[in-house]
Amino acid sequence: MIATIAAVALGLVLVVAGASKVAMGPAWPAQASSLGVPRGIAVVVPWVEVSVGAVLAVGILEPWPAAAAVLLVAAFTAVVVVNLVRGRRPVCACFGSLSARPIGWATVARNAVLLALGLVALAA
Repeated sequence: MIATIAAVALGLVLVVAGASKVAMGPAWPAQASSLGVPRGIAVVVPWVEVSVGAVLAVGILEPWPAAAAVLLVAAFTAVVVVNLVRGRRPVCACFGSLSARPIGWATVARNAVLLALGLVALAA
């Protein structure tokens, strides 16, 4: 039951994050480039988030969506940490226009919670 709750919670977070990025239109890839993400990757990230999140939330194809979610959040966290270590604090837009604050160690802490949810979902 706990794994199901973790999977649904993380799945919904990914769907909201991805949909919010899609809603930004061309502003999202520009925002992602300030984080050092290549445009070719940035344009597919929202769709990957929505897809992985939806499949994870509905509980099909287990355990692959949980593994994909963990990899996604780990990659996002790595991008944030690299920027912070380099002294850069661009706006994340992690949740599209819903998040307009610069990245910080709180972003890393939030992602650690999301990673924990993914690992709980994966362990089921």
